[in-house]
Amino acid sequence: MRLGSRSSNDFMQILNKKNEEIQQEFLSRMKDLTNMIEAKVMMGDATVTTQKTFDPMSVSNFFKKFTNNLKDWSIQEVSISNNEDIRRIFTKFEIREGNYLISGHLSIQFHVLLYYKPDQRVIDCQKELAEIVDLTKNKEQEMADNSDQFVFNKLKEMGYKDFDHQKLFEIFYENDEFREKVYKEIENDAEVDFKKLSDKKLKLFNELDSLLVETYQITPVLIDDTRLVTGEEGCLCTFDIEYVKNKTKEGLFDPRKMSDTVKESILKRFNEIHNLLK
Repeated sequence: MRLGSRSSNDFMQILNKKNEEIQQEFLSRMKDLTNMIEAKVMMGDATVTTQKTFDPMSVSNFFKKFTNNLKDWSIQEVSISNNEDIRRIFTKFEIREGNYLISGHLSIQFHVLLYYKPDQRVIDCQKELAEIVDLTKNKEQEMADNSDQFVFNKLKEMGYKDFDHQKLFEIFYENDEFREKVYKEIENDAEVDFKKLSDKKLKLFNELDSLLVETYQITPVLIDDTRLVTGEEGCLCTFDIEYVKNKTKEGLFDPRKMSDTVKESILKRFNEIHNLLK
């Protein structure tokens, strides 16, 4: 049974009220921890701008401190999921009181935006990459436009002058070693070391990756499981109570059958959570 669901039972109404208090306390904490600060970043066109962000580690550390103070509970370690531009920090915990299992789930979900550090090296790398791309593109086009003539000339230089064209191409396409040699000769004639340029391009891309910086965006509002799954930004704080019978969990049960001792213990657990969030 999810707390917050409508119920005419007096005890469940008390728990629903406590659940609402806990959710509001949790939301207040998350608003403080995700308070936005301004950071200088560079866009892909080298424009330096100001972007708002927050520190996800402050939330992660809060979750860890919170769960470390939950006595006797079974705790799922604080985890961070990463799905493209969506990130989630969450923890789950549970405890059994009599035949009833209490489980809680705290989570925040936020978006990640990538920018570059405002560093001159970003501009330099982009300029070098543009020069390499232009150079290789021009040379590759030149080679493509003149490839037939390149091949014929190289084949003739290698002693195949007396073969007709059909025979020469049969040799060229059937002999891998010979073909690679011809390609190498063509590249030398183009006066461009494509392998060296390719390695340099890869190195520049890796350097640009190292200059990326993440910024984090969140809307500090309470969301439910459905909105969490669909990727909405926000904060989740949910609690469930299940009846355990023969190791089987039942979400639907009659709260009137709870003993006063169990009710007292359950309420004590929720007070404990509320106090830890304060």
